[in-house]
Amino acid sequence: MAPAPDQDFPIAIAALPATREHSRAAAAIIIVLLIVAAFVAPFAHLRLGRIDAFIPVLQTVLALADFMTAILLFAQYSLLPQRALLAVGSAYVFSGSFAFLQTLTFPGGYGPAGVIGDGFNSPAWFFVLWHLTFPLAILVYALSKDEVRPAAAAGKSTARAIGLTLLFVVAVIAALAWLVTAGVGWLPTFYSGSVTEQTRFGNQINVVLLLWYGSVLALLFARRRTILDVWLVVILMAWMPNFLVAAIASSVRFSLGWYAARGFALFASFMLLAVLLTEMTVLYSRLANAFSLLRRERANRLMSIDAATAAIAHEIRTPLGAIALNAGTALDQLRAKPPVLDDLRAILADIAADSLRANEAISVVRGLFDGATERRTTVRAEDFARQALNLADAELRANQVSVTTEFRDNLAEVHVDTAQMQQVLLNLIRNANDAMAMLPSDVRRLRLATERTASTVVLSVQDSGAGIPNENRDRIFDAFFTTKPSGMGLGLAISRTIVEGHGGKLQLVGSGPHGTIFEIAMPISAAAAT
Repeated sequence: MAPAPDQDFPIAIAALPATREHSRAAAAIIIVLLIVAAFVAPFAHLRLGRIDAFIPVLQTVLALADFMTAILLFAQYSLLPQRALLAVGSAYVFSGSFAFLQTLTFPGGYGPAGVIGDGFNSPAWFFVLWHLTFPLAILVYALSKDEVRPAAAAGKSTARAIGLTLLFVVAVIAALAWLVTAGVGWLPTFYSGSVTEQTRFGNQINVVLLLWYGSVLALLFARRRTILDVWLVVILMAWMPNFLVAAIASSVRFSLGWYAARGFALFASFMLLAVLLTEMTVLYSRLANAFSLLRRERANRLMSIDAATAAIAHEIRTPLGAIALNAGTALDQLRAKPPVLDDLRAILADIAADSLRANEAISVVRGLFDGATERRTTVRAEDFARQALNLADAELRANQVSVTTEFRDNLAEVHVDTAQMQQVLLNLIRNANDAMAMLPSDVRRLRLATERTASTVVLSVQDSGAGIPNENRDRIFDAFFTTKPSGMGLGLAISRTIVEGHGGKLQLVGSGPHGTIFEIAMPISAAAAT
């Protein structure tokens, strides 16, 4: 699912591209699930003690988890109004509702023969409805998740869309619930004699559900791109051992396979809830970090501007006053009849001298704010490089940029203002991100590397964009030169000023059809050089 065009970076897991870390974690969980299922399968038929409270407790908790997940998914829809998110939220409303309704029909749960239904086949039919509707809603999501809504549609009331969706889902649940309770006599039976004797039809239904989940899983796996896609694949996979064990071993109520299947169900229900809460915490952390950085930058900028203007005003007020007085005197002498020219040479010499004093004052004050040496610390280049990458992580992931780092171990330290150096790197990284925006996602690559020369530590930033045109290469560091429609042309100029203020050098070392490389060379700190 593509992020909304007006978003600087996606704020919903339905838009965040999945990383290798997500894929590896998902693969590890699937392997563990398969191992557990393989271990349980040979013993699935073993009868264990009947615990009537097991289903009500477990599936009430499961239903609450599903409803909480649905709430978070609908909240995501309010941030990223894509209809596919409504489908996933509906899937969890179906799941939580049918899970709880099954507990009301389960014999020995909330009543000796259940509260509704026949207490015999109704629970089984609720289980079937549960696992027909959940994958169906996920299938709708998989088929519609790449749809990008027009700007006008995205502006409509999300609350109205959520309300209509819930109204439809509740109506379907009510109709199906009536069918498998009041009308259960018209439906095939799952058990003969007792709830521990499953019919052939019950075994066949498990095979059908296994194939149904497998089909939806295959489609979603083929179309996976986002974090949400990856974890929905894991959730579908977590349900499949349930049907596989039941189909092969004819697992029935209160057997080892039956209890294990409920364990898989509980795991599947909490999986997406955990992912949503984790990703929301990560996004909140990034937002708080970015807000803190922006607030600090704004405060520093306002303090620097205020101090600089006050200092300049103080230093140049005297020479400007002298210039104005001398110029007025000169004009008076020229207006005299006849003009008085005796002191004019001396007056003009004073004006020239005062002009030089004003210029010198401006240069001195500017020098006070170029260094900002009081904030400098001795650090390794890769430390502020990693911090800059963390700050730009959301933008890079939104643009599906593959990032690699080649930081040499045991490099000498440099003496820098880390906040300023982070800003320099952020500017280079964002320029690289913009340069690769029009490329296919599989060729967007960003590489940061460090190396040491005799007296400097060199940090390079390389992208795989189309390169900088030859006619622009000599001008990219000029103030107010830009090729971006909304750019001011100050980023690289300020970045070079900051680096040179640290005694370093920022330069373009190569640019062509396969990418651009910038290098920051910083002098090794005096302590590290000795």
